[in-house]
Parts: sequence; C-alpha cells; structure tokens
Amino acid sequence: MSVPSGLVSIIIPTLNEQAGIERTIMSIPQSAIKETTGSDVEIVVVDGRSTDLTREIATRLGANVILEEQKGYGRACKAGFVAAKGDILVTIDADNTYPTECIPDYVQQLQRGGLDFITVNRFPLMERGAMSLTRRVGNKILTSVLRLLYSVNIQDSQSGMWIMKREFVSKIRLFSDDMSMSEEIKIVAFKFFKSKEINGRYSARHGSAKLKVFEDGFKNLKYLIDYRKKLGYSLIESSTDAEENRIKLKSLESP
Repeated sequence: MSVPSGLVSIIIPTLNEQAGIERTIMSIPQSAIKETTGSDVEIVVVDGRSTDLTREIATRLGANVILEEQKGYGRACKAGFVAAKGDILVTIDADNTYPTECIPDYVQQLQRGGLDFITVNRFPLMERGAMSLTRRVGNKILTSVLRLLYSVNIQDSQSGMWIMKREFVSKIRLFSDDMSMSEEIKIVAFKFFKSKEINGRYSARHGSAKLKVFEDGFKNLKYLIDYRKKLGYSLIESSTDAEENRIKLKSLESP
C-alpha cells in the first residue's frame, strides 16, 4: 500500500563536493520513490559558495541549486528547509556516504508509523574505513553527553541523514548554523515529537572531508551544554501543546 501522493524533497548541503555530488544525485532512486510512495521527487542542493564545479554538476543533473552566502552546515540545512517544496524532507551529504537506495523504505516507515522524524544510525552497518577512530570516539563522547543531559535515547548524535515531515520543521526553531545543528534537531525531535532512530549503511566518502574533528568536536560539546538554555524556545507552540511541553522541560531545569 502506498502513502498518499505528494512531493519528497532531498536536501543536500554542499561545499566543494565535485568529487561526490554526481554519484550522490545519480544514486537517488527517484523512480522507486515514486513507485513505492506515490510521491514525486525534487533535489535541492544548498551550496556554500563552492569554488569547484559542484553547482554546475548539480544543475546539469536537474537539481534546484540554492546559493547560501552565510557559512555553516546548519545554515545550509535551514536554507534547504525554506527552499524545499516537499511535504517530506530528506537530508543527505554530498559525498555518497548515506544509503540513498533506502529512501523509499524510510519514507514509508515515517508515514506508516505516524512518525515526525527519523534519523539514521551509521555505526552498526558502517563500511570498513568509512570513519576514522578519532571521529568514532568523538561521536561516542558527544552522543553520551547528549543522552545524559537530555535523556534522549539515540546512538548517533552526529548523523546527517534525516527523514521528516514538513509539519515537524514548521513547528520548531533551530538556532545553530554550524555542525551542532545535527544534535540540536535530534534533541527537539526526540523530546517533543514522535521520532525513531534506524540503522543504515555508511560508506567511505568521495572527496575531502570538511569536518575539523577537534575544533568542531569541542564546539559541539559546548553547544550541548549551552543549548539547555535555548531548549525552552525551540518550539513554535500551539496553546494546546504549551502546557505539556512545559512539563517535559521541567525535568531538564537546573536545580
């Protein structure tokens, strides 16, 4: 049984990704998404002023290319949310690391499970050599801190493949413009919405990594600590939801 027809938007942040952007776009199973979900597909590439051929390649392959003047992964994702027209939004990286072939199944899981947000856990099905030991350890530390501070039961706080309803995005405020937006959106999703983490393949990237392991790691750790002050402002609430969400937030308040 297919979900109701609509539009699925695939959002891809880019910065000098000419080595991987073609493989990434070509790997998106647009026909399978249409066949299994009844939804058309649009591809939105949000580019942070690449100096290589990223934008030209993406345009040639039919993507809607948005130029984002302000730097930052989180900024690019948020620009993609605004530009995308779909009622289902999917984020992936431009280096062909995420299992795009699973998008039809993930969208169906979102719809049939009545979910608002899905994030992909990269670790159980990670290919050998896809992530350095330093990055693995850093991710585990950040995920452990997130679990401790926010009582959110996930295993991969830094994953960048998300499947979500447009309605979910319209109800939240995201403050980070950097890599820390990845952990921020998961905190909000799992604290206040119906969300799920599922295991998915993670492959070695095409092209050079933009992540600055230690610098970004410390920034993300600091953001996890500081974000407790912002969490109370993360929802665009209706009056019926406000009291329930205030009760949830009380468990996070400092003594």
